[in-house]
Amino acid sequence: MNPTGGETGNRPSRLKRVLVTLGVVVGVLIAAVGGGFAWLWTSADVSTVGKVSFRNELAIPPLAKSTVDADGTRVFDLRMQAGETEFKDGRPTPTWGFNGSYLGPTLRAERGEKVKVRVANGLDEASTVHWHGMHLPAKMDGGPHQMVRPGGTWSPSWKVDQPAATLWYHPHPHGATEKHVQRGLAGMFILDDKDGTKAAKLPLPKRYGVDDLPVIVQDVKFDGAKFDHGHGMMQSVGFLGDQTLVNGTLDPYQEVGDELVRLRLLNASTARTYAFGFSDSRQFALIGTDGGLLEKPVRMGGHLRLSPGERAEVVVRMEPGEKTVLRSYPQRLGDSFATRFGGGDDSFDVLELRAKDTLRPSPELPDELGELEVPEGKDAARGRHFDLKMSGINGRKMDMGRIDETVTRGTEEVWTVRNSNGMAHNFHVHDVQFRVLEVDGEAPPPELRGAKDTVFVPDGSTVKLAMRFDGPPDPDVPYMYHCHLLSHEDGGMMGQFVVVEKGQRAGTPPRGQQGQHDH
Repeated sequence: MNPTGGETGNRPSRLKRVLVTLGVVVGVLIAAVGGGFAWLWTSADVSTVGKVSFRNELAIPPLAKSTVDADGTRVFDLRMQAGETEFKDGRPTPTWGFNGSYLGPTLRAERGEKVKVRVANGLDEASTVHWHGMHLPAKMDGGPHQMVRPGGTWSPSWKVDQPAATLWYHPHPHGATEKHVQRGLAGMFILDDKDGTKAAKLPLPKRYGVDDLPVIVQDVKFDGAKFDHGHGMMQSVGFLGDQTLVNGTLDPYQEVGDELVRLRLLNASTARTYAFGFSDSRQFALIGTDGGLLEKPVRMGGHLRLSPGERAEVVVRMEPGEKTVLRSYPQRLGDSFATRFGGGDDSFDVLELRAKDTLRPSPELPDELGELEVPEGKDAARGRHFDLKMSGINGRKMDMGRIDETVTRGTEEVWTVRNSNGMAHNFHVHDVQFRVLEVDGEAPPPELRGAKDTVFVPDGSTVKLAMRFDGPPDPDVPYMYHCHLLSHEDGGMMGQFVVVEKGQRAGTPPRGQQGQHDH
C-alpha cells in the first residue's frame, strides 16, 4: 500500500488487466467476424450437379389459342391469375400465372401480321405485361406506364415488323417486377418469318414441342411448400435460388426422337446469370440470339453465357439411345468477391435430354442463315453514355415523371454502357434490337454478334451498342432502358426515353393507372 494510504501502486497492474481483457474481447470479435465471413464464403456456392433425379417429364407450354378478326388481326387472350402449382408431389405452392397457375402459354405470330392481346388482370394488385424484345408503339409496350388495375383490362395491338425471333412477355410494374416474375408471370412469344420466304424455308428444327423446344430457365428456393424469395447475405445482385425449374418443371427430362434438337433458351431468372453447356462437353451450334437468327451458325464447345432476360437458340445433335444434360457451369462475374456472392461459382444440372433408340434423320444446318437487320454504327447521328450504378443510371434514380433521353425517329445512335459498380449488371433497351460493336474496346465474341436487346455488363466492363429508332414517334409515352437484374431495376436502375420527330421536344409522361378501357 502507498505510504499515504492510497492504492496508486496497483493501478499499473489494473490497467494491464483491463488491456488484456480488451485484447481478448477484440480478438474474440475478430475471430467471430472472420469465422462468420468464412462461413458465408464457404456456404455461398450451390451445386446440383449429379444430384438431380430427372424424374419429371418436361412440361411444354401450350401454344396460345387465337382468333382472326375480319381485318386480319390475330387476337390472343391472356389472364393474370393466382393459383397453386405442385412442383413437388402433394405439396401445392401458391403461384401466379397467365391462363393457368404458373407461367403462360406460348404466343406465336408471323412477320407482317397484326396482333392484339386482350389482357385481363385477375390478381388483387395492379401489374403490366411487357413484350420483351418486341418493336412496337410505346403505348403498347407494357412498361410501368401501362398498368392494369385489379379487375381491369388492356388490349394493346400492333403490327409485327421484325425478323423471326424468340421473345418473351412478363410484368413490368415499377418497384415490383421482381416479385411478379418470381411468382410465375412469364411466357414465350415466338415470331416466325412470313410463310414462303427464304428465311421461313431454312431447314431448321421447327416442330414446336418435338424438335423445337422452349426452355424457360428459372432458379427457385423452397421454404416447405412455399417459395422463399429472400435475398441472401452479401448477394447484392438480387435473389439467387438453389434449384432450377424449366418451363415450371422441377428435375426435368425430355425424350427426343430427332437427330437435331433446337433449344430456345430463355433466362427468366430475376438475377442469376447462367453459363450453359452440356455435361459431356459436346459441341452445339448457336443459331440465334435475342432478336433472331445469326448470319451463320456458330459452333461452340464451351459455355454460352445468358444473363437475366437474354435468349439464345442452340441446336444439339443426338445419337440413338444416349443421354446428355444441359448444365450451367461456374463462371467469372468480376473479382473473386463479386463472383462468389453473385452466383458465379454455382453449377446446375438443368435438363436431361434422352434420345430414343431410333431417331428421325434431320437435315444438316445451312451454312448461311440470313442477314442481320441491325445497324453497324457507321451512320450514327450521335452517341450517348450510360454509367451503371445501384444509385441509378448516370447518377439518377428512375422517376416516372422524368424523360431522361430524347431520340429522333429514323436515326441511328451508338450507346456506350459502362459498369464500374463492383458487381454484375446488364442492360436492356425497349423497342429496339441493337448490334454489339465493342466489348472493352475489342470486337465482340461470336455469341454477341447477333441482334440483341439485352447484354451482360460485368464489373469493370464497357460495351458499345449501335441501334436505330424507327418509331412511331410519341413525345409523351416513354420506352425504358434498365438493368434486367430485377431487384436493381426495382431499386431505380432504370431510365426513360421518347422517340420524336426531328425538331420535336419531349412531352410529359402519363401518370396514374390505365386499364379501364381497351386501347
